[in-house]
Amino acid sequence: MRSAEPSRAEIEALRGPVLLEFGTSWCGFCRRARPLVAAALSKRPHVRHIQVEDGSGLPLGRSFQVRLWPTLVFLADGVERARVVRPNDAADIEAALATLDRAA
Repeated sequence: MRSAEPSRAEIEALRGPVLLEFGTSWCGFCRRARPLVAAALSKRPHVRHIQVEDGSGLPLGRSFQVRLWPTLVFLADGVERARVVRPNDAADIEAALATLDRAA
């Protein structure tokens, strides 16, 4: 996970498809989701993946109203297109990534 959290303005300024992954290094749900995320992203190397080490009171997670980990926020040109919370399988992530393909 990243240690330096980007600002909301920096995230919104990003062009192209982005997967913003909120979680923690110690979260069991996050650890279980990592291989699912990696498998889905392996088919879409053009999607920028930003991992955010989230926690109570951290501004970026609060600005995206993150309540549970992992929360995957799918953005196209800084605009949220889809969200998956605690994915159980790669199909949920694939479906959300497909919304980025349609937004391009």
